[in-house]
Amino acid sequence: MQNINKHYLIFMLFLFFLFIFNMKFCYAITYVGKINDNDINLRKGPGTNYEIIKSLSKYSEYTLVSNALFKDEKGCASGWYQIYYEASEIGYVCSQFVSVSQKNDEGEASHEEATNDCEKELKDAGFPQSYWSGLCSLKEKHPTWSFEPAFTGLDWQSAVSSESACGKSYIASSKAEDIDSTCKNPYSKTWYPASSKAVSFYMDPRNWFSENTIFQFEYLRYSDVLKEKYPSAVSNVIKNAEFYKYHLGIGNDLGVIINNAGMDANVSPIFISSRILQELGNSNSLYNLYSGVYDGEDGKYKGYYNFYNFGVSDSCATSKGVTLCGLEYAYAQKWDSLYNALFGGAKNIASSYIDVGQDSNYLQKFNVLPTNANRLYGHQYMTNIAAPSSEAKTTFKSYQNMNILDSSFLFRIPVYNDMDAQIDEGNNGAVEVPEENNKTSVAISTIIVSSGFKYASGEISGISPETEVKTVKSTIESIAGAQSVVIKDNKNNIVNDGFIGTGFQVEVSNNETTENLVVLIKGDTSGDGKINALDLLQVQKNILGSYNLTEKYLSAGDTSGDGKINALDLLQVQKNILGTYEIKQ
Repeated sequence: MQNINKHYLIFMLFLFFLFIFNMKFCYAITYVGKINDNDINLRKGPGTNYEIIKSLSKYSEYTLVSNALFKDEKGCASGWYQIYYEASEIGYVCSQFVSVSQKNDEGEASHEEATNDCEKELKDAGFPQSYWSGLCSLKEKHPTWSFEPAFTGLDWQSAVSSESACGKSYIASSKAEDIDSTCKNPYSKTWYPASSKAVSFYMDPRNWFSENTIFQFEYLRYSDVLKEKYPSAVSNVIKNAEFYKYHLGIGNDLGVIINNAGMDANVSPIFISSRILQELGNSNSLYNLYSGVYDGEDGKYKGYYNFYNFGVSDSCATSKGVTLCGLEYAYAQKWDSLYNALFGGAKNIASSYIDVGQDSNYLQKFNVLPTNANRLYGHQYMTNIAAPSSEAKTTFKSYQNMNILDSSFLFRIPVYNDMDAQIDEGNNGAVEVPEENNKTSVAISTIIVSSGFKYASGEISGISPETEVKTVKSTIESIAGAQSVVIKDNKNNIVNDGFIGTGFQVEVSNNETTENLVVLIKGDTSGDGKINALDLLQVQKNILGSYNLTEKYLSAGDTSGDGKINALDLLQVQKNILGTYEIKQ
């Protein structure tokens, strides 16, 4: 009997310890969303047409109802997350502004096994589990995108500490938590040394796994994996451009030539083609630079090409003209063939940063994978802590406008050791002091086009309805530099929030000049930044002659672009309101 009790006791103890052992693997998995931008609207439904509940602040975290995305009804193409914002109260937030991670019910990172092919692929590649959810959400939306870990070999907390040295990074924020109050290296009244908390936030790759901010990790080198896909991808990028059509017409396949130039220069052909498109645009206005047939100057420059606008500064263009400036540069560089011109320009771009290991916008800010160990945490391209994410949004917008988001992009994403370590959030943070004049020398027309908008003399367009003023301002400033943009409403008042509308003025400055551009949003005849019943009524009355649209408002009413306002425009505005047609901007 005693022997039976002994075995029974051993058996019960075995069950007890088995239960205790398994408990830690049975915690429920919850999803936590961190807000990655300021003043993000929480709404009552999955669309900007729903009422705003409250504004969410950057760094704030909320529990997600699930990691499933709700289909967008308006204003957020990537979909919406449901979050608990007060106890059991539920709201919707655009997924572009949310970085998602998994935790168990003890608040610890979940260590569950990969549950689908995407997670298994990321796990096999070496990505930490905290990367899986965000990257797989992107992979589901864009199956042609590829993700590759870039192992830094650096301890996460040590890397943040090194990047938080006084004067290394600046932030356009007046919030105490964003500012290193101990750093006695101020820059201006609007730019402050960034705190270690701000540095850790912008430096943590997991905070940027959204559709429009992932592009800070876009791999700018040539990828052999994509070798077969590059020519068609390049052709897709530039297919609507006159320079592409011209060369295709005379038997030159720029998709193939740019691919070969990129391969030899070790630069992504997609990056090259996008840069060329930004410089030359879709029109034939720079025909002499890309055609090779200019026979002025006694034919000296015939057979020379300049696809990158190198040498075309504002001062040179004013005194000599764009053609001579660009072809003089091409002549000096011996760009006497399509290949030489395309390769030479790519090599010039690559030499300063891509060739020394800084092969993404992220690495040009946080130099954690240098080819020269002495440059670790140094040789940065920018001091603006938010520049990689801001430029990523600009890149995304450009690619979206070019309709190439389904191209085969490769993203190399840094991975640090011990990434779950707690970061010391004391104020000891923020890389070299920016020059006093931080505005760019890039031409204002190039600034606007590079920002993803459209430029014409005295006009800026290509802005989607219901775009916020601060979005336009921050997007352009990510190219032009801090404090380079002032926006005024149609009553000439300076504005910093609300929707930007037809008739607004965008004043853009570079380091040489200032241009005042009037906003044109097709369909927004009332100037409130939206397309609604008021615009429909105004177009109708203009047709009937009982109301006169003038200047930009008249252009806004001509949604079909045929030079007049008629029943077709009225129908397009009506269908846009009903959601059955989208007016092209």
